[in-house]
Amino acid sequence: MSQLLHTMIRVGDLDRSIAFYTDIMGMKLLRKSENTEYKYTLAFVGFGEETTGQAVIELTYNWGVDSYDLGNGFGHLAIGEEDIYARCDAITAAGGKVTRAPGPVAGGTTEIAFVEDPDGYKIELIQKKSATAALG
Repeated sequence: MSQLLHTMIRVGDLDRSIAFYTDIMGMKLLRKSENTEYKYTLAFVGFGEETTGQAVIELTYNWGVDSYDLGNGFGHLAIGEEDIYARCDAITAAGGKVTRAPGPVAGGTTEIAFVEDPDGYKIELIQKKSATAALG
């Protein structure tokens, strides 16, 4: 059986990104490794290990690169939450940026919110009771 293990995103400041995903989003730093020959560092963050069936995020820091053009091909990461309203309050209180307040999608009933990480990546929070239903 196949399993989604991780999504990789490039970050401009690894410590800042680790702090965001752990302190603000509530994930754990699972592991970190450096490749001195090719000058990059990887950090894996998530709510649980891939070995337990959880998908995680690989934060890739290429030494000396402090920003990226995010382009228009990438949309967002999605995280299921028990209570997106309380989660957005906690994210805001911790210094995070909520870019779309919690509430139903336009023309539908699925409740979502959006936050933005320090590099500008969008993260959609979806109320768990409707996380597996089609949006709308």
